[in-house]
Formats: sequence, structure tokens, C-alpha cells
Amino acid sequence: MQVEIKAVSRAGQLETFSSEHADIVTAVLQAEERGFRVLDARERRAGRFMPGSARGSFPLLPFSRELLSLLEAGLSLTESLDALVEKEPRAAVRGVLTRLVHDLREGRSLSQALERQPDAFPALYVATIRASEQTGDLPEALGRFVSYQAQADLLKRTVVSASIYPLLLIGVGTLVALFLLVYLVPRFSTIYGDMGKDLPWASRLLLGWGSFIDGRQGLVAAGAAGAALLAWFGLSSTAMRGMLVRPLWRIGPVRDRVQVYFLGRFYRTVGMLLRSGIPALTALEMARGMLPSVLADGVDLARAQVRDGEPLSAALADNGLTTPIAARMLRVGERTGQMAEMFERTGRIYEDEVTRWLDWFIKLLEPLLMVFIGAIIGTVVLLMYMPIFELAGTIQ
Repeated sequence: MQVEIKAVSRAGQLETFSSEHADIVTAVLQAEERGFRVLDARERRAGRFMPGSARGSFPLLPFSRELLSLLEAGLSLTESLDALVEKEPRAAVRGVLTRLVHDLREGRSLSQALERQPDAFPALYVATIRASEQTGDLPEALGRFVSYQAQADLLKRTVVSASIYPLLLIGVGTLVALFLLVYLVPRFSTIYGDMGKDLPWASRLLLGWGSFIDGRQGLVAAGAAGAALLAWFGLSSTAMRGMLVRPLWRIGPVRDRVQVYFLGRFYRTVGMLLRSGIPALTALEMARGMLPSVLADGVDLARAQVRDGEPLSAALADNGLTTPIAARMLRVGERTGQMAEMFERTGRIYEDEVTRWLDWFIKLLEPLLMVFIGAIIGTVVLLMYMPIFELAGTIQ
């Protein structure tokens, strides 16, 4: 296997070199033995490079569940990881697990081993494991993370499944409208070319569009494809998503619902971190990434206020990171010393509210979309056939 490695040498220089090895893990380990700090490793296949890391593809939740089951069955941590390596058929995932075992046998702690592979294990996961190492309750920490991630995935699936049918309606309706406007209307404009003065103004406008488009369909198709690609890359950009969110944030009802969705994720994350023994300020900083930029700035201000001695519930309320119910629950948590539980309960309340609102909104949106798309397509068809109706009336 030909492996290309990008690494920093002992002299601090960035170097890229290729080597022949049985697998990516062996190549990385050999490079580290030579004094390199490996940044990335890629496998060359069929003339292109395939990522050797598990970026965005490591099955973190199944891994945590399986590791938890093996630990609860009485296996040691190294034995559990060895078992996971043996049963794993995917080379990239097996490589990640092999490196974990290698690091553990070199004397590193599990959190240190996880931290060396940030593409597979996010900082939130590493912090949870590191806190559990101080208390010796690794299975309990894994259980908390599994519960947290399963609930987060359930909410994400709810949002995605609720969006599929409306997006399908919009996509099909757009394709039908483009077919009519780009393919059929130009042909009707050619047929009705000599009747221009006798047509209703709306039909003349539509057929004028057809005359303009006639012969330019390829250019229109290229423009539509380019717009779709730009939209795709734009939505993939964090900065672009932030630019799109800010105008929506000025619409009160939309802002309230979107804020509840993000706060639900934020509160559940903070609650899980607090249960793991992570200090409140650190938990807030780590959970900050769960929020869009318009809310994340409030976390920084809230942390500064807490450092100055203000209660956490008041600091979050001052910076728009609570609702009246959440603020009351957090105040109760401060009095009783159950902040972690109150954060998690508040997160569940927010998530339940988002689920109910989505169910109501989709039930209302679907018929409205069907009526809107039907009206557009029906109007185009009616305007195309209006001259035929006029001709039929003249003959009668």
C-alpha cells in the first residue's frame, strides 16, 4: 500500500513524503519513530488519495456502546479494544482502534490516546473520558455519553425526517416548473408567433419569455447547475450559514423556535459535562460550539460574568441564553446543588418543545406547499393554452 504522509519534522519544517507499508497505521507509527509529528496520512488508490483518517466517518456512538458492553462484562480496557479491533472489517476504523491500543500499551491514558486522534474523537468526548479517569468511573461516563448522543441523534433524525417531504415537494415542483418554462413554453411561442396581438397580455408576457429562452436552453441549464453548486458550497460554509441565519434571526417567531432548538442541544451538553465532573466554566466553553454565532457570543459574556462572581443562572439570562422556565429551573439547581440535572431537564424540555412544534409546522406546511406549487404550475399551463381557448371561442 502506498501511503502519503504530511508531517512536521524535528526541525519544525512541514514535509510530505510517500512510503510503502502494509497499512496506514504502520506507516504513521514508523514516521513517529523517525521523529515526525504526523498531521495527516492518505492512501493512494487508483490515481487518487483516500483519507487514511476517520474524519467525519468514525462510528463514535456504536464504538462507545460496544466498549461499554465489554467493560461491563468484566474485560479490561485493552482487552476490550483488542476485541473491537478483531471484529472491525473497515480498514480506516480498524486503524483508529489499533492506534488506541498502541498508545495505551505505551503507557498513555485513554484520554491522551483519544486526544491524539482529533478527527475521530471530538474534544467533548475526550473531556468526558478525562474527567472519568479522575474518578475511576469510565463505564458510567460512557453510559452518559451514549445516552446524550442517542438523544441528540434522535432529535437530528426528527428534524431531517420532517424536512424530507417538504423538500421533495419543492424539488419536484421546481423541476416541473422549469420543464414548462424552459422546454414547452418556447415551443408554444413559436406556434403562436403570428397571433401576438390577439393574445391576453399575460399570455404575451409568457410567450415573450419563451421566445427569449428559445435556443438558449443549454445556457439556462448551465446557469441552474452553477447556481445549485454555489448554493451547495455556500450552505457548507460556516460563514455563509451565519449570514443566512442573521436575517432570519430578526423574525420573531422563527428566532424563538431556532433558539429553542440550539439551546436544547447546548443545555444537554452542559448537563452531561457537569455530570462528568467538568467545571461549569469549562463546560460552557466546550458546549459553545453547539450554538450559532449569534448565540455563541453570549456564552463568552456569560463566562466573564460568572468569573466576576455573578450566579450562572443570572449570567445566562442576561445574555439571552435562557427562557423564563429555564431561568427558574437553573436558580433551583443553584440552591439545591443539582445544576447538572437541571441543565439536562431543561434540555429535554426544549427538545420536546421543538419536536411538538415541528410536527405542527409540517402538518401545516405540506398542504400549503402543494397549493402554492399547484397554483404556479396551473397558471403557466393556463397561460399557454389561453390562445387555444380564444381560438375556440372565435370559431363558435
